[in-house]
Amino acid sequence: MAPPVTVNSINPSTELIAFLCAHINLRILSFRQVIECEYAVRGEIVILAQKLQEEIKANPAAHPFEEILYCNIGNPQSLGQQPITFFREVLALCDHPSLLDKSETQSLFSTDSIQRASKILDQIPGRATGAYSHSQGVKGLRDTIAAGIEARDSFPADPNDIFLTDGASPAVHMMIQLLIRSENDGILCPIPQYPLYSASIALHGGTLVPYYLDEATGWGLEVSDLKKQLETAKSKGIDVRALVVINPGNPTGQVLAEENRKEIAKFCKEEGLVLLADEVYQENVYVPEKKFHSFKKVSRSMGYGEKDIHLVSFQSVSKGYYGECGKRGGYMEITRFGADVREHIYKLASVNLCSNISGQILASLVMSPPKVGDESYESYSAKRDGILSSLARRAKTLEDAFNKLEGVTCNKAEGAMYLFPRINLPEKAIKAAGEARTAADAFYCRRLLTETGIVFVPGSGFGQVPGTWHFRCTILPQEYKIPAVVTRLTDFHKRFMDEFRD
Repeated sequence: MAPPVTVNSINPSTELIAFLCAHINLRILSFRQVIECEYAVRGEIVILAQKLQEEIKANPAAHPFEEILYCNIGNPQSLGQQPITFFREVLALCDHPSLLDKSETQSLFSTDSIQRASKILDQIPGRATGAYSHSQGVKGLRDTIAAGIEARDSFPADPNDIFLTDGASPAVHMMIQLLIRSENDGILCPIPQYPLYSASIALHGGTLVPYYLDEATGWGLEVSDLKKQLETAKSKGIDVRALVVINPGNPTGQVLAEENRKEIAKFCKEEGLVLLADEVYQENVYVPEKKFHSFKKVSRSMGYGEKDIHLVSFQSVSKGYYGECGKRGGYMEITRFGADVREHIYKLASVNLCSNISGQILASLVMSPPKVGDESYESYSAKRDGILSSLARRAKTLEDAFNKLEGVTCNKAEGAMYLFPRINLPEKAIKAAGEARTAADAFYCRRLLTETGIVFVPGSGFGQVPGTWHFRCTILPQEYKIPAVVTRLTDFHKRFMDEFRD
């Protein structure tokens, strides 16, 4: 029997020392990347809100408000939005398939949900939602999603291009991990941006190359600015590998015009950039003059084929009118990636074995909901339209309220689930924030929370033009609660401005 290996039994060599040093440096680098990673939508303000909520639960008179109004994150069902009945019926039947054999099921569930659940179970190995699936996701569900994409875009979709994931976030992490080799690799990201992107780039040791959305033109994206930022990054030795576009926008709520999307696709083709298209709010468009069209549809309509542009589009079951955040379902569709790259993408997916089956099923349902003539169609479409029209009204009410506040301007809410107003803070407030060692918009949001119970996210957590201040507000509190948000905010803002008036 060989003696155990101990530190003393090793004869140190140059190679061993070099390995240990590299390993230590790698650990230090990884720790530094974690330290640099920030995620504002669940940051300091939200942690404080959760603490206040516990205090109210223990003592309802602990604060001058009865409840915390969470306007910080796109989590619809936590704020009272009800799930789509058809989706939940199918999930219930898939999770408990013995229900399909019971006679009373016919009276409790719609005919089309029973038929859909039976079809889905036939596609899942072992007819068991508790079993692992293929690492890309159940093939039959990917077939359904591909058909949904094809129906949406009027261009073919290949199920082998689809990777099902636990929401869109893991797909984003996966692609950024593949794109970044060192700190000399850069990703063009919008400012303001959803902090998933800055956090993921930081975690994987890359460089965020910012391009600024133009607030004066409704958060427009100027391709001329993209070119400028690309050249600046190149001059600093940064190899820019991809462009992130969020449409509809988070946190800014804009919907890109079709011509703008064409310019972006052309820019990525000419510069050889991977286009990372965050399209998770594709159902959330509130203005009749704008329509959602995927970047895949736009690029194909321009004549760009599979070999012309590297494109990754992300979709999620967490947004839209469904809001199934906790079910963690989503996918990415990848095009123009060779077999060698696909092999690495699959390898990363397989490390996590597979995404959860309920999320996979929901992703297929989102892309293939009830159709005209199905038993569930009328109730489904009424609920879908009711949710979306209510969101549009809430967005307009909040937009108008913000624009009535002293020193606040807010662009039109065209889509997504957020508004991103700009606030011109008095110098005394900015000085007070400095003394408190916090950003001025975070100072405002903290005071708002402790005095009203309303949770906003400071604009500094999303990035903004230096010298400007913003906050992000969701439009998700139930419609009957929006007047309370407006009243509390209006009263607080007046007090705050009077207190710090120059």
